[in-house]
This record gives sequence, structure tokens and C-alpha cells, in this order.
Amino acid sequence: MAVRNIRGLKQLCLQMPCERRNLEAIFTRWTSTSSQVHEHCKASLLKKLNAEIPEESDNVCIYRIPTKLLQVEAKAYIPRIVSIGPYHRRDQHLKETEELKLKFFHRVLKSRQEREVELDRVISAMEELEPKARSCYADDVKLSRDEFVEMMIIDGCFILQLLREVGGCCSSSPLIQRWMLPTLRRDLIKLENQLPMLVLHKLSELISDSYQCEYSTLSLQDLALKFFNPLLQRDSHVNAAGATAMNRSCHFLDLFRSSILPEIQDQDRKRQVRMIQSITELEEAGVVLEKSRNERALDVRSEGRFLKIPPLHIDDNKGTLFRNIIAFEQCHKKCKPDATAYLFFFDGLVNSADDVEILHYKGIIQHSLGSNKEAANLVNKLCREVDWDGEESYLHKVVCDDIDVYFTSRYAKLRARLVHYYFSNWVVGISTVAGLFALYLTLIQTGCGVATTLKALKENSFWSYLSDSFSLLFSRPSTPLTPKDSNKE
Repeated sequence: MAVRNIRGLKQLCLQMPCERRNLEAIFTRWTSTSSQVHEHCKASLLKKLNAEIPEESDNVCIYRIPTKLLQVEAKAYIPRIVSIGPYHRRDQHLKETEELKLKFFHRVLKSRQEREVELDRVISAMEELEPKARSCYADDVKLSRDEFVEMMIIDGCFILQLLREVGGCCSSSPLIQRWMLPTLRRDLIKLENQLPMLVLHKLSELISDSYQCEYSTLSLQDLALKFFNPLLQRDSHVNAAGATAMNRSCHFLDLFRSSILPEIQDQDRKRQVRMIQSITELEEAGVVLEKSRNERALDVRSEGRFLKIPPLHIDDNKGTLFRNIIAFEQCHKKCKPDATAYLFFFDGLVNSADDVEILHYKGIIQHSLGSNKEAANLVNKLCREVDWDGEESYLHKVVCDDIDVYFTSRYAKLRARLVHYYFSNWVVGISTVAGLFALYLTLIQTGCGVATTLKALKENSFWSYLSDSFSLLFSRPSTPLTPKDSNKE
């Protein structure tokens, strides 16, 4: 037994140096691997650090829609029948309208006597504009210079000819079927489907208008507004393109957005710390809603407890329009989030179908969505996944300085409480009035009783009535006459 223990100890002693050498080898490999990882990581980071990262151009104005907005309503941002610009150029479902764009291109240049000379002028001008136009797109455009120039010319000629035929001399085009026009309007207003305005201005200068009609002198902005005005059911003859902001617009979406904004001074913008209450709550507190006659849809005004709102027509087209305007404001640093503030304002006003019904009765909201509930859902869904912190809100005066100050007053709170609990609908109102009338009659009856008592008190003193009442406690009750006694008498 002792011999076996001695042998085991010898073997253990022999194994220990071997295990130590294995541990040293593992540690050496780990140290070597760690240093290699360090060197590889350092080399990779140095390569990235030394690489030139392209800075965002100041001209960027056409963006890809953020993913979180696409997840809410993707179809509102993706063109359905026509592609403009590079972002959706290769979409398979838009290939059919490429032939339509070529037909409009032919109508612009093919009928001209010196079309080859004029085409050379157009190509040269677009080649000169190509770097600046390319810098208007936020994403890297995977098109060669020739492809980009060709795209600008064909898409630009298509847009200009479409505006002249539909927004200018007549209300339709022989190349456009009736069902296509509303869809074209929605496609041409989408953020990812834009051509820079500088390209359209240059093409408009180079290609003289061959149409002679009452609209032949309209500017490109005016033609565009006449074409897109049906999106908001505005008067097609409203000429609002003289504003400075619209002259600086970078594409059609920016142009249309500027046309619906009120004239706002920078000093009027302040932080809006609170959202406005719902229409039901405002009416209960005594806020008076009025339909404004202003053509600019976002020009909301207030005077004390009087709230003036321009009319708004709600349908699926408005959802597309406002979603793209919001996406543009979320991405473009140079524009204020005024449309976003307006939609958050409306989102606060409309909490239920009852709010839509009140606005509809006032003539402020018109919709074609089947029910007030669907209209309320559409309004509430427009602001989903949209970030807005209330900074520089042009509605600060309306929400905070006028309506909120009145809403928090004692009179407004008392009125709101009375209306909410006792006059919320006609049934409750009738019950309340009936209860008040019954109380009134009770008070009259009580008053008459008191008056009669006071008259009796004038004839006898109060102490005599009091002594008589106490004497009744000790007096013997009189024996009533029985029928038998009465017969005896």
C-alpha cells in the first residue's frame, strides 16, 4: 500500500512541470492573439479615421423617408404610377409610365423646327447643373452622369408639359386618362419623388411655351399651385406664389407647404409647453369656434376665447399630403416644423367622433371617410411616430396665451363643470331643467306657507302658539262620537 502511494506521488510530481508548460503555452498564445487583435483593430480604426467622410451638402432637400414613418403608412410615401428622380427609377411597378413620360417629352421637343439645336442647348445646361442637382439628394445617387442628365431632361419635360396642359390652358391632357390625374397629383407631391426646382426653372427658361392662352404668362410656381390646389379643395385661381418663401422653395412639396403656411414672424415663435384641449372640453368651457375664411389652411387665429380655424377637407389624399410634409419637416433643417405643430394642434382638438361632429357642424371639417370615427382615427394617426418638442411653435399665442389662459379661469372651470355634468346632452339637460323647475315650485310653496304663518302670527303672538302646543301634551283627548250615539241623538 505504501509502495503504491509513493508511485502516485512520483507520477504527480512528473506531471506538474508538464501542466505548467501547457499553461505557459496557452498564456503565450493568448497574449499573442490579444496583441494581434489590438493591431488589427487599430489599423481598421485608423483607416476609417483617415478616410474622407462626405459632408452633407447645404443643397440637400430631397430625402428618404425615415423607417419609423414608413412602418406607420408606407403607401403614403411610395409613388403608385410614376417615378420622378432617382430614388424609384428602377421600381418594377412604375415601368409602365416610362412610355408616358416619353410621350410628353416628344410633345415638348419633337414638333420644333430646330429641335436638335434646342436639345443641344438643353443637354449643355443640364450637364452644367448636374453636380448641384445631384447634391440635392440626401442619399448617394447610383446613376452615371449621362443617366442623371437624361433623367433630369425627360422627367423635367414631362412635369412642365403636364403642368401646362392640366394646370394651364385646359383642365385635362389627351395623354392622361381621367383616373390617372388624382394619382399623379399625389405622386408628384411625395418627398422621395421630387425633382429640384432649379432644374425645372432652367428647363422652363430654355423651352419656350408654344401655348397661347390666358395662363401663358403664369410662372412655374403659379402653374404648380394650380395643378396641386385640388389636393386641398382650394380655389384654383388663388395666386399666392408671390411670397418670398415660395420663391425660395426647393421642390413642389416645399412650394405647396409654403403656400398653406400663414405669414409668421420669427419673434412670434415660442415654446408651446402644453397641448390644446379637445373640442368637447373647449366648448364646455365656453370657447367659441368660428370658421375662418383664410385660404391658407394652417392660419389658425384666436382672440381671447374665440378660436378661428380655416376649413379642412379630410380624405385619404390629405393623409398622403400631410404625411409627406411632416416627413420633409422632420428631415430638413432649414424649415420650421409648422405643419407638424398644426397637425399636433388638430390631434389635440380631435379625441373622438363627437369632436369631429362638432367641427363638422361648425363647417371647419368636411370629410368623405364614411363616419366621424374614421375621420378622427385618420387625424390621430397622422402624428404617430412623429417627434415634436414644441420648440418655436407658431401656435404658441393661440394655445398658451389665449385659449389656455381662458380655459384655466374660474368662470371657464365652473361653466365646464356645469355643462359636463348637467347639460352634456339634451336628455340630461331636460332632466336638469325639470329638476330646477320642481325646485322652483317647492320654493314657491314653502314661501307661501311661510307667508301664511307670518300672517297668523300677526293676529296672535308666537308665545301663545307655543303654550298651546305644550298644553296639548297634557290635555285629555275628546271622545269621538260613535255611530250608535249619533243615532240616539
